[in-house]
Amino acid sequence: MKLKIFILLAAILAGNLYAQSIQLPPPQRSGGMPLMEALSKRATARSFATNDLSLQQISNLLWAGFGINRPDGRRTAPSAMNFQETDLYVLLRQGAFVYNAASNRLDQIVTNDIRELGGVQSFVKDAPLTLVFVGDLAKCGNNEGGRNTANVDVGYISQNIYLFCASEGLITGARGSVNREVLGKRLKLRDNQLIVLGQSVGYRKPGEDRTIP
Repeated sequence: MKLKIFILLAAILAGNLYAQSIQLPPPQRSGGMPLMEALSKRATARSFATNDLSLQQISNLLWAGFGINRPDGRRTAPSAMNFQETDLYVLLRQGAFVYNAASNRLDQIVTNDIRELGGVQSFVKDAPLTLVFVGDLAKCGNNEGGRNTANVDVGYISQNIYLFCASEGLITGARGSVNREVLGKRLKLRDNQLIVLGQSVGYRKPGEDRTIP
């Protein structure tokens, strides 16, 4: 009887551990479309098929956006004074996660699907993945200058995501219309963590072409 209880507890703990994090496969750092071709294909989408992305695609996407690309811990996008104040929250069907670049891991924050909170437009709930860019103002001064820094630095990351999606045959759309108050509470953000932008990623619906600039 004691052995059965022990096995049951071990299984529960293992399940909880798995629910708390997803170890991503190593990002593929070579290949892809030539830069000028990717720029020619860059576009914003507002309509998504519901197909899920693979873990490899998510790993590549996050690394392209703001992964570590040098032994000293610097990233694929610049940040003022190397503050690295931007956290990438990832909204998936399985819940909400924060990207741990050092471990190439998704750490779970919310265990249910809250993708619809990643934007006020109806299409947001269909996209298989939505990124929420959060500036940690504690890392850059907790002042108005820090807000400006966070806003600018997110722009670099967002553009990396755009170019990655163009290269990989995915579609994406960034927007400032995010339900910041409700989403901030669900993601357990502090008062000095600023939701800057939301950006959805996924596949184009069959028959649809590029939509808006």
